[in-house]
Amino acid sequence: MAERSTAAVDVADNSGDEPLAAQADKAATDGEAHADEVAEQGAQDTGGERKTREQSAIDTPELHSGHKLARRYRLEECVTRLDGFSSWRAVDEKLRRAVGVHILPAEHPRARSVLAAARSAALLGDPRFVQVLDAVEENDLVYVVHEWLPDATELTALLAAGPMEAHDAYQLVSQLSQAMAAAHREGLAHLRLTPGAVLRSSTGQYRIRGLAVNAALRGISAERPQRTDTEAIGALLYAALTQRWPYESDAYGLSGLPKGVGLIAPDQVRAGVHRGLSELAMRALVNDGATASRQEPPCTTPDELAKAVAAMPRIRPPEPLFTAPPEYQRTTYQQGTYGRAAAHPGSNGTQPVPAPPAPLESRTGRLLKWTVSALLIAALGLGSWQIADKLLDRDQTTDDPRNSQTTDEQQNDKPKEPVPLTVQGAQEYAPDGTPQNEESARSTYDNDPGSYWRTNSFRDGPDLHPQVKKGVGIVYDLGAERDVTSVSIALRHGGEYTKIALYATDSMSPSGSVDSMKKIANGQTSGTSLKLTAAKPVKSQYVLLWMTAMPYSPQDSFSNAGYKQAITDVKFTG
Repeated sequence: MAERSTAAVDVADNSGDEPLAAQADKAATDGEAHADEVAEQGAQDTGGERKTREQSAIDTPELHSGHKLARRYRLEECVTRLDGFSSWRAVDEKLRRAVGVHILPAEHPRARSVLAAARSAALLGDPRFVQVLDAVEENDLVYVVHEWLPDATELTALLAAGPMEAHDAYQLVSQLSQAMAAAHREGLAHLRLTPGAVLRSSTGQYRIRGLAVNAALRGISAERPQRTDTEAIGALLYAALTQRWPYESDAYGLSGLPKGVGLIAPDQVRAGVHRGLSELAMRALVNDGATASRQEPPCTTPDELAKAVAAMPRIRPPEPLFTAPPEYQRTTYQQGTYGRAAAHPGSNGTQPVPAPPAPLESRTGRLLKWTVSALLIAALGLGSWQIADKLLDRDQTTDDPRNSQTTDEQQNDKPKEPVPLTVQGAQEYAPDGTPQNEESARSTYDNDPGSYWRTNSFRDGPDLHPQVKKGVGIVYDLGAERDVTSVSIALRHGGEYTKIALYATDSMSPSGSVDSMKKIANGQTSGTSLKLTAAKPVKSQYVLLWMTAMPYSPQDSFSNAGYKQAITDVKFTG
């Protein structure tokens, strides 16, 4: 979880994943492994990349595990060494998180273009891309630091397991085309959008790494960058539907198409492929000589491809498999044979049973009937006498002072009606020393829906990462100790979910941690309002409103797009 910044470099000072190198070992590496590089070199230009590699005579810097850059980034493992540059898994010792680092000599012919590409990519600040965190020239070295996602899986690994379901392939092409369309609107191209450059997080979100930087590292350029990236997305969709690379050469661990047959539609390669997605892949790849089916126009830009995806009927996830319950077994009791002796061999079936006499028709029955009638008459008479006696007693005790005391006690037993509690003051609570918007805390109880207190924008979410920020909140002063029963909170952003908890604390600047405070209530919502109600009233003068999760919201006048929230109004009752 990381706060977003608009700075060109070091744009995520507060971001971070698990810092342990053991967990970083499980991460998808940026800068593909050497085997992937060899596979790519085997692929021909028909693979959608128009690149011109220049063979540099400059040697890769002699670096080793344990070497530190800027007294901060400790190199752990080299994952790529190619064309005069190397890519490493490293640890940011300042923020205790895993990062990736590209390193090349300052005199490398592509050093200037790599720095420019990294700084441009850092300015984009789109959470759909792996973020550039730092781009520096220092001590005859140029290095670019970027995010490392321990929980992400490369598309290469996903495709190795088999073709994707239609819903997963639909999400892939939808998210990639929208992300690249946004990048091209800012003048940024990828030019090397391969299965190794696409990651899927544990939440199912696809993220693209190496925007502009990977192409700059390898000296790749294109006359029509939008067309190049569109063809690359089409190739990824084709591979997701068929588990085949859409060209004759094998690449990225996938088998190519049979030689001499040309580019055939995915639904002709594998049975059961979604027809609409098959046509979409061909429309994206039509630039390379394919023929779009049904005479649909080709998609030559990511924006056109994103619009074509949006125009398709939405593909829903498959329904969960329903397991039929076992067949109902009737028991011998339900079949009417419970307690009966088994039929003996040779018997002629069940013997007829003589019908019993009608109830109350015998002499004993008639006697019982008269006895019951007499008892009912006696009971009615006794009940009428008791009712009259009770009415007389009530009239006699109306003026008894003890009767009013009982009434008061009954009234005291009734629950009290909740009453609004007046807020006397508010102060932002930031135990880590980095407040969000402390001057606006009072705007949350001024009865003005147009004013609010807002948080910063975070990169990942909705839940805040405890190693980065455990939560954000505001302490309210109720003027004196009050029985707090509930709070109603009006929020500015709706979305996936917002989590808020209410705590009783000792002052406006609590001395202890949140874990040491008494919890009043907690809850979450996907809307723009939340009411928290305590199981029983809690007496306190100071109440902390503590937020630990917030939804994704687009860019506004205060911050970039990301996970953020704002509180417009808070009302306490007690």
